[in-house]
Amino acid sequence: MGAAEPDLYRDTWVRYLGYANEVGESFRALVPVPVVWASYGVATAYVTADAIDKGRRAATAHAQDPTRVGVAVVDTFVWQGLASVAIPGFTINRLCAASLALLGTLTRWPLSLRRWATTALGLAAIPLIITPIDRTVDFLMDSSLRKLYETPGEPPKPH
Repeated sequence: MGAAEPDLYRDTWVRYLGYANEVGESFRALVPVPVVWASYGVATAYVTADAIDKGRRAATAHAQDPTRVGVAVVDTFVWQGLASVAIPGFTINRLCAASLALLGTLTRWPLSLRRWATTALGLAAIPLIITPIDRTVDFLMDSSLRKLYETPGEPPKPH
């Protein structure tokens, strides 16, 4: 594997699958709940595939050191699970729930308009929350789990 080989999970359109649950949460007011849960399935599949890929890359680069493979898989899975699924999903969920409630209190808009406005707000917030969440997860990982690794891993680059 050459250094110039693009990372399918970071350098191509595939990376946007990691945002599926944020989109699902944005649409929660408009779609059945199983659709939202399916969006979490897509995002979790992305996280899992990326972790497997990083383990495969570590195995190729460090065939003599299985610890590096484990570190690459765990670090990627935990980082991506927090930065791509758990924290952004919670953030968009709470933002949309609060905005729907506020619009119900502060406006006389019909429910369908309030739901669409909430969805638009959720979608608009996605690009704004990515970098702060990524940096926070970097800090949390560097301050905790990454201190446990005996062999330095290869933490994921921000998506």
